[in-house]
Amino acid sequence: MERMSPLSFERTQRVAVLGGGPGGYEAALAAAQQGAEVTLVERAGVGGSAVITDVVPSKSLIATADAAVAISEASDLGVQLFARSDSGTPLKPEIAINLAAVNKRLLSLARQQSDDMRAQLVEAGVRIISGHGRLDGTHAIIAATGPGGTDFDRVEADTLVVSVGASPRELPTARPDGERILTWTQLYDMKSLPEHLIVVGSGVTGAEFASAYMNLGAKVTLISSRDQVLPGEDADAAAVIEKVFKRGGMTVLSKCRASKVERTADGVVATLSDGREIAGSHCLMAVGSIPNTADIGLEEAGVQLTESGHIQVNRVSRTSVPNIYAAGDCTTFVPLASVASMQGRQAIFHALGDTVIPLERRRITANIFTAPEIATVGQQEKDVEAGLVNGYVHKLPLAANPRAKMMRVKDGFVKIIAREGSGTVIGGVIVAPRASELIYPIAIAVERRLTVDQVSRVFAVYPSLAGSITDAARAMHLVQRDEDPIP
Repeated sequence: MERMSPLSFERTQRVAVLGGGPGGYEAALAAAQQGAEVTLVERAGVGGSAVITDVVPSKSLIATADAAVAISEASDLGVQLFARSDSGTPLKPEIAINLAAVNKRLLSLARQQSDDMRAQLVEAGVRIISGHGRLDGTHAIIAATGPGGTDFDRVEADTLVVSVGASPRELPTARPDGERILTWTQLYDMKSLPEHLIVVGSGVTGAEFASAYMNLGAKVTLISSRDQVLPGEDADAAAVIEKVFKRGGMTVLSKCRASKVERTADGVVATLSDGREIAGSHCLMAVGSIPNTADIGLEEAGVQLTESGHIQVNRVSRTSVPNIYAAGDCTTFVPLASVASMQGRQAIFHALGDTVIPLERRRITANIFTAPEIATVGQQEKDVEAGLVNGYVHKLPLAANPRAKMMRVKDGFVKIIAREGSGTVIGGVIVAPRASELIYPIAIAVERRLTVDQVSRVFAVYPSLAGSITDAARAMHLVQRDEDPIP
């Protein structure tokens, strides 16, 4: 009788992913690449809200706003724009924003990106189920499919990954109606530029949309409950953005809270906590988000949640249940699409026994897509001031940069934070056009623990905005003096 190999009894690892956003997409793709049998359950479409109604469309809108600003400021660079009348007389040009066309384009881009991601998963061998899913214990997901969700598909798996994202937080005194009072997912239904947009909330989302609509030509009022916009960010960076906002004509109401927002016959009225009323045509509620973790079987499976409903995860994205992982905005980690993607990969690497390096907050690079952008990585100046790290800081304004002068960049800076004594780069902030691209060399320095001297020896193109990074690093060179003790 032929003896069977022990390998013939091995079963392919089964992975089920709930939610197809950046975290779920990357988890499914990584699992398929590792040879697992993978099923993804997603109700909105691959890419989730990040691709379909959040990151991709919002940044596309911001790109349009940047183009509008570039055209409006072209004359400062010597570029003359004009049209001629029938008589040959030059006419003063006007910039017009066709918001309906803009929104149609960006939603099309979002859907195209979603379709591309879906095609990649299918090519990798991932089974995709369109429907609303929930956990059924610790080793299965039930998906409600078909018209009205009347059909059910049960998927058993060895490893579960939950990546269900988050939704805009709604206040009972300012219920969005999708027409005048809006969340950031509803802005793309507008057919014309709002005459006067009131933005409630000065965090990242509020600041980005306030910046974009101001640059598109709308009148904007930003209601901030704190001393300044972007209260959680670098203070110098927030100050630059607030100055740019006010210079552009935006009304910034600091230390104010909107107690309620009501729709009127032809607009909205926001009532502040001090009794003042602000009238506008539309209102964007940007007051945070809540995780989509309710009623999907997490508690029944034994998954630990915080009071806010976020899934408690460790640095390899594992939950309190050993075979259940979670990624993205539904977790207790940093709510960024790039972080969600990394969490999804980390979860699979850990579950399937591949090499995994636990996530560290110091390695995370973040960007705020205002104009100018704000990019950050690692430790910040407030950490030094609070005594959390022993470091020193150098800030170099972009005004001295020759490329910035050529581009007529008036606002921004490069800030590097280094460890005292060793000069190791531990953090940085850049406020500039395309700061999201410029922060990368500082992120590498933080990741690889390079010193300011090592960074300063890298050749930067002259002239370039990146040259300010090497200039800042050179200014931080530590000189060993005779009176310094020998280490």
